[in-house]
Amino acid sequence: MSPSSNFSAPTPQSTSTDDSNAAVEPITQPAEGVPKVVDSFAGLQETAAALAAGRGPIAIDAERASGHRYDQRAFLVQLRREGSGTHLIDPPAISDTTPLATALSSDEWILHAATQDLPCLRELGLTPPSLFDTELAGRLLGLPRVGLAGMTEDLLGIGLAKQHSAADWSRRPLPSNWLAYAALDVELLIELRAVLTEMLSEAGRWPWAEQEFEYLLTWQPKERPDPWRRLPGVNRLTDVRDLATARELWLERDQIARRADQPPGRILPNPAVVAAVKAAPTSQAELKSLPEFKNQKRALPNWWRAITRARDLPDAELPPLRITGGIPHHRNWNQRKPEAARLLSPVREAVSSRADELGIAHEVLVSPEAIRSLIWENVGNPVDEKLIVDHLTAHDVRDWQLDLVLPVIAESWLIPE
Repeated sequence: MSPSSNFSAPTPQSTSTDDSNAAVEPITQPAEGVPKVVDSFAGLQETAAALAAGRGPIAIDAERASGHRYDQRAFLVQLRREGSGTHLIDPPAISDTTPLATALSSDEWILHAATQDLPCLRELGLTPPSLFDTELAGRLLGLPRVGLAGMTEDLLGIGLAKQHSAADWSRRPLPSNWLAYAALDVELLIELRAVLTEMLSEAGRWPWAEQEFEYLLTWQPKERPDPWRRLPGVNRLTDVRDLATARELWLERDQIARRADQPPGRILPNPAVVAAVKAAPTSQAELKSLPEFKNQKRALPNWWRAITRARDLPDAELPPLRITGGIPHHRNWNQRKPEAARLLSPVREAVSSRADELGIAHEVLVSPEAIRSLIWENVGNPVDEKLIVDHLTAHDVRDWQLDLVLPVIAESWLIPE
């Protein structure tokens, strides 16, 4: 569906979540005070009953301990609903969340940046029946700021303090000012949803939002093959034995980090892995002499065992230099498939121009990965609009996106009428 002709998208297209330039004095306390943290099953049952007795959509947020713990599990869940108020729940203290899952199963959830919180909420057995993502709504509208504090300031005239976003939420007990911060994350989501819904409807973009929110209900984060290859500098290694060393060090680090429940980078920084590979130490003493390993006295035997394992691997068990299949980085297309490289530029420019006309970020209009795969896999073959539609649909491009990008892709690909 085309956007309404009477809508003028904001000129800025930044999607930054940095709200440090906010001019409005941020609020620091919830209007109804900071609720007590629910840390027992009996308390959870009471909370579930209170939420079930409320009305309308449910604002929900989760706090993780990124940078402090191994994984992305939730250490605090915040909820708010009209007629029920705000609730703070301590997931590690509660093993059974069934009452809460039941209470949240019948009405829409409101989240901000849903893809950040959905995985950890699903781990708790909490799945939305429908949802509204306020950040995504802002992106669909082309708003200049889509961080929560920026949006509440711009659309509601209320600033939010965001100074604890990187805090260690696994800490117990949680400081009172942290709890206030957490409660404020859901304080205004219901009001923000109402404003954004009206804006989307006036812009003719509500159908876009409906399709995006429906897609999020089944969205899952992508699992990348060989995650160790994402270590900075590994892509420049040209010897498979060196790749094996990097892999073994990564796997050893991951095991230690999992047992210690710490981020892998705290166990051994990424640069140290590649430094060990490049230095090719011939003994544990040589490994210890590397500057990156000066503080690794306790774990040094682990790293040396990983290196020796890699060196002792039979050739058949060495990793390939490059992952076979998939699409190479587009910077390498000129060497691998020049005709695809030549076509990528005009297609990307056409899509970018369409996004600029709509006042939204290019990646919101269509996934760059979907465009790259379309070109890489089909250049040089007979192409028509059906092929383009089928390919993009298979790569999760939604109908509203297809309506907008198909004409410009077809034109830039010089498809005959």
